[in-house]
Amino acid sequence: MIGETKPSGNPLEQFVNSAKTLSGAEVVELIKQALDAPGVHTFAELREVTSVQQLSQGEFSGYWELLQIFSYGTYKNYTSKQQILPELTLNQKKKLQHLTMITLSEQGKCIPYSVLLDELGMTNLRELEDLIIEAIYSEIIQGKLDQRRALLEIDTTIGRDIRKEDIPTITATLESWCDACETILTTLQTQVDRANAEKAQRNQRKEALEQEIVNLKKSIKIQSQEVDEAYGHDSREALGIEKAPKKSFKKNAKGGGKLFK
Repeated sequence: MIGETKPSGNPLEQFVNSAKTLSGAEVVELIKQALDAPGVHTFAELREVTSVQQLSQGEFSGYWELLQIFSYGTYKNYTSKQQILPELTLNQKKKLQHLTMITLSEQGKCIPYSVLLDELGMTNLRELEDLIIEAIYSEIIQGKLDQRRALLEIDTTIGRDIRKEDIPTITATLESWCDACETILTTLQTQVDRANAEKAQRNQRKEALEQEIVNLKKSIKIQSQEVDEAYGHDSREALGIEKAPKKSFKKNAKGGGKLFK
């Protein structure tokens, strides 16, 4: 590989660093290698290198156009200009088809096989499913095949390069998403406040009820004592029992003896 450098976490970085020291046909060869390389699916940093941008004019302009298609376009974009563009290797063709799946997923998460066959320039259903399975195993897309309904269900995908003219649309979409999140948070907070208020009311009613129970128990206890006392008095009267009067005595003035009454 031209200008081979130490691998990093960003697989495109080695191509970017090499492109800064190359020119002309050497840059073309570097672009071919980048388009072939597994794990390289975005090319913005490479397009920003001066030596790469210089390819847009002159005999190598086809490679600049090809790099643009791999950055933003689809396989159909390539086939529409195939006569004036460089021929793709097998790996480059598969990569561009995988990138096309990512673009199609932006229009809908369920993509019919018929659409995929047309957009990817394929006619064989088995080959299409093999291509999809390869994209899933490579973690380019996450999803599943629905053979019964003949469609691909996509959950998530890796990202692609973004055109500058697409930034306002993306910004508006993100702002709309933020507004929706804010609305949801406000609604949730309202529900939390309502739940807390209802909980406080329930606690107040519980405390009031517990106090009523305590007061009622006291009242019942007092009434029970009064009934017991009244019942005891009535029982003694019914049996003719009276309290015996207290005996009193006086001292005999003369003899000092006690006289009882």
